[in-house]
Amino acid sequence: MLETTRAFSAPISTSQFSCVGERSGNQDAIGYHLDEYNACFVVSDGVGGNAGGELAARIAVDTALNTFGDFVDLGAGEDGIVINGTGGNDRIGRAGAKIIAQDNTKLWMSREILVEWQNNRVYPPRAKEALPNDTFFPHESPRKMSFGSEQVQYGHMFEAHTDGDIYVFFPGPNILVAGDVLSVGKYPILDYSTQGWIGGMANGCRDLLQIADAQTRIIPGTGPIQTRADLQAEADMLNTVRGRLAAMMKQGLGAKEMLAAAPTQEFDAKWGDPTAFIMSTYPGLWGHARELGGII
Repeated sequence: MLETTRAFSAPISTSQFSCVGERSGNQDAIGYHLDEYNACFVVSDGVGGNAGGELAARIAVDTALNTFGDFVDLGAGEDGIVINGTGGNDRIGRAGAKIIAQDNTKLWMSREILVEWQNNRVYPPRAKEALPNDTFFPHESPRKMSFGSEQVQYGHMFEAHTDGDIYVFFPGPNILVAGDVLSVGKYPILDYSTQGWIGGMANGCRDLLQIADAQTRIIPGTGPIQTRADLQAEADMLNTVRGRLAAMMKQGLGAKEMLAAAPTQEFDAKWGDPTAFIMSTYPGLWGHARELGGII
């Protein structure tokens, strides 16, 4: 079967083929979920010809897709807006879950936010149930807690992608959750609407590098698992580009002039089109003009 759907603003074609092989009947089951933001394909390879295998395979696929569907539903807030990172807060907050965040995140979620780099999109204040109920301040970072038998460490990365970014580190399995401070396959976005800037992003990478070792599995906000070497590559890129853009600001260049000067040229093969990156970096640099020096 071949079917095309509009997912991720681009057509995705799916094809399915199943072979009976040496078995008396086909026990394979295949299913998928596709929408504008998510894709999930599930394959159950039968149960080796045992009785009722086709039913067991179908139940396995349907259960997986239903579970995925529930997970996808958590991505939308009560107003139907898909909210990256905190969309499930409404439901889990009502269930009495502890929602941990840096205090700035709670402050932003409590008010209306105008995000210029998203075409002036306005995010309304979140419901009380969606707000973090266990917050901490910079001087309290890092913090520790236990989750079952695992120890967990988490801390604040100040003014990185936003001014409320945190990391979560599981020292036992050596897993580091970096969130949107680590970008995969594309340049990071500096959300200057919530005080993110390139210097803070570089500092966030520096802090993560102090935690990770060569064996650490690093989880980005989106994309596959990364390594410490991947994190180091982003840190190097950010520090290089920050220096170049700061120098251009001292020469009086604006964002479009910076883009035309190609300050990311040697990095574009890895991270792609730098337009959104540079355009979102420029306002954040102005917010730190005195810190950079020689601009005003």
